Amino acid sequence: MKVLISDNLAPIGEEILKKAGLEVDVNTGLPPEELKAIIPDYDGLVIRSATKVREDIIEAATKLKVVGRAGIGLDNVDIPAASEKGIVVMNAPDGNATTAAEHAITMMMSLARNIPQATASMKAGKWEKKNFMGREVTGKTLGIVGIGRIGSIVANRVQGLQMKVIAYDPFMPEELVQKLGVERVELLELAQRSDFISVHTPLTKDTHHLLSTDFFANMKKDAMFIDCARGGVLDEEALYEALKEGRIAGAALDVFEKEPTTLEGTPLLSLDSFICTPHLGASTTEAQENVASAIAEQMADYLLKGAVRNAVNVPSVSDEVLAKIGPYITLGEMLGSLHMQIARGSVEEVNLEFSGELADQDTGPVAVAFLKGLFTPILQDAVNFVNAPLIAKERGIKVVEAKTQQSSDFTNLVRITVKTNEGSNMLAGTVFGKQEPRLVRLNSFCLEALPAGPMLLVYNKNVPGVIGALGTTLGEGGVNISRMTVGRQQVSEQNIILLNTDTQVPPELLSQVTQLDHIDSAMALQLPVHAA
Repeated sequence: MKVLISDNLAPIGEEILKKAGLEVDVNTGLPPEELKAIIPDYDGLVIRSATKVREDIIEAATKLKVVGRAGIGLDNVDIPAASEKGIVVMNAPDGNATTAAEHAITMMMSLARNIPQATASMKAGKWEKKNFMGREVTGKTLGIVGIGRIGSIVANRVQGLQMKVIAYDPFMPEELVQKLGVERVELLELAQRSDFISVHTPLTKDTHHLLSTDFFANMKKDAMFIDCARGGVLDEEALYEALKEGRIAGAALDVFEKEPTTLEGTPLLSLDSFICTPHLGASTTEAQENVASAIAEQMADYLLKGAVRNAVNVPSVSDEVLAKIGPYITLGEMLGSLHMQIARGSVEEVNLEFSGELADQDTGPVAVAFLKGLFTPILQDAVNFVNAPLIAKERGIKVVEAKTQQSSDFTNLVRITVKTNEGSNMLAGTVFGKQEPRLVRLNSFCLEALPAGPMLLVYNKNVPGVIGALGTTLGEGGVNISRMTVGRQQVSEQNIILLNTDTQVPPELLSQVTQLDHIDSAMALQLPVHAA
């Protein structure tokens, strides 16, 4: 079997693949048309961030069985297209966590002591000692936005520097936050109390521009801001204004909303109080060797033995089990994603109940798929079918499974309740025919909805005219409705409307929907796409 390495990879990756008995070609920097021309010859493709594995590439890949990303992010891979064609997509989510954490701390220390500015001054032939007065970090407060794997490492390291750590993360259980020895606070309180702020949250639709004008306005005037996570989490224009007006003391970025970034791309580069690096968070010899080794071993094991590890689109199950419960694995992931998007607070417990003939099957993969779906909206590519149970364990989430052969309304039913520190939600689903997943219960509402792709969830009063006004508003906003389901409570006059839309409902249009008469609330959702 043949494997193509199309991006720069640490040599150990190629060595592992060849030692396993695979034929390996290294051909980096290929234009898309050249990659499309040669990809039919390969069974495996190893990439980093440069190669774009889009739908047309996948369509041309007649032999391709697996795409392996040496790192975490998979923005450059069309995962639904790969899934539909049966191509496994893997990543290496753990190889660069320490390196990324260390880079954030390096940026903090560089800011505190004006190291880049002082270096530039000396190289210009100057000796401006008085211009670069620094500050100690000992005894200061570091605010961490996102206390996941990398954020936890940062917290541990800076505690050794005798810093106090506070954190904002609505999804982490209080017990785990306490175990890390940090104090959890709300976002604006973090801004108000921190001397330094470091960002370690994925970019999602909910975190896009999470840190903007209000956040920077609440920071101390002598505070400093660091983002080595993902471009787009902060509003760069708002940061520029805060620095330019002297409302905060300094900032350091390793990531930008548009990369590569130049002075024409962002005015931040013109400010003396701003320092930066060109997305170097994972750029150490150790990290690159770690991810190259991991992805090479995973791909060799899959191509030669059929073993699946760290796949983001395929659970680790046998063909026999997949044939029996495959559609319920899809359903489980969809219900998990929906649960997280409607939940309030941090998840504490998950209860899965399997009813009917499904109770006689191995439902473990369905539970794993649910957990993957649950964490994907907040962790994105850092979660997969392999590490989802471990993430649940690390976060102190109790997972309980129960089975019963009795199912009053459906031949098979999956009923899942998620408890948080602020309440609970229950979703129930089944599969129609052989492959059609359906949501049939949302708390006390009965319905029949396809939980896939972009959706809109609306809570409304059961009065005439609501559906018409909703459809008109969405149509005028350029959003087409492809499917609609209405659910009604028996004991109240409230309905829910669940719409499948061709495109995501943008925030400004969502605001218009919530202002319509008799609509109590509305929420834009993005669920995994079901490949028929």
